[in-house]
Amino acid sequence: MFATFTAPSFGPVHNRPSSGRPCRCGTHHDQDDDELGTALDPDTYDYEAAVLWNAHAGPLWRRFSTYLRREVAKRAGLSQRRFREHARVSFAKVAEYQKRGAVHFHAVIRVDGPSGGDTPPPAWATAELLTDAIRAAAAKVRVDGPTIDGRTHTFTFGRQLDVRTIRSADFNDGQELTERAVAAYIAKYATKGAETATGALDRPLKFAAELAQLDISDHALRMIRTAWFLGARKDLEHLRLRAWAHMLGFRGHFSTKSRRYSTTLGALRDARAEWRRAQAAAAANGPETDTTYVLAHWVFAGTGLSDAEAWLAASLEPAPGTEGEPTWTADGMN
Repeated sequence: MFATFTAPSFGPVHNRPSSGRPCRCGTHHDQDDDELGTALDPDTYDYEAAVLWNAHAGPLWRRFSTYLRREVAKRAGLSQRRFREHARVSFAKVAEYQKRGAVHFHAVIRVDGPSGGDTPPPAWATAELLTDAIRAAAAKVRVDGPTIDGRTHTFTFGRQLDVRTIRSADFNDGQELTERAVAAYIAKYATKGAETATGALDRPLKFAAELAQLDISDHALRMIRTAWFLGARKDLEHLRLRAWAHMLGFRGHFSTKSRRYSTTLGALRDARAEWRRAQAAAAANGPETDTTYVLAHWVFAGTGLSDAEAWLAASLEPAPGTEGEPTWTADGMN
């Protein structure tokens, strides 16, 4: 199944309703309008909850994955221990920023056989069962957050949850997602950053003074400023919000997968290292030739000092008539 998990609402924003009606502000926004995703009323928008939700999105997903396995096992009539003997739930997901700056997740979720993707799933593992389990787990999962100025935060997924079946391209009737379409969709988000969707930054902030120099939307600036100032609280140190203020508080990985979804990154690194070793060995043991390999080219850059170096050298020369006068340093007279 291909599922999209969204964040809850933190206040009304400028949007393009699917019904074709105008935005709440009365305007039909173009799809490239810079106002899309920004708060209709910045003074009442819950920036604190928005930043903290981003900061807890990763733990929320991890808890969802636990709940999902329980829900699938329950629908199969199996205990957790017996479930592992019959099937495994695997997933791969990517995080994306909505224009309002909230993170949401796109995930490919699968039921495999007990050994993973190389074994077929049991007969009871239908698309309907998995869809029902995904919806149930997403509705139940929640993560307790901090209490700030008497307000206790609890984080859940938003009400908008889209779950669709993925079919092989060879058997698709044009009405459902194909495996190739999903792969292309996931790849698109592999090259998207927060800065392309929300106007946020591609680098961490070091000083509060940088906030006044940012050339971004007021909405993104408010989220970054909120993350920065929340990050100064001792009770929120574990969230490292200042280090992740440029990411609007989100500190999770862009892409994650369960171990048995596919090959591991470690296996890919080992295969790449082995291939390089084989290449080097073949080159070392191959026949000798008179070929000269050019590894770099030298290009004439110039002679003398650059303009900046010439200015610095001139500024260090003593003034006329002062060549013999002593100069004073922190250690005494020269």
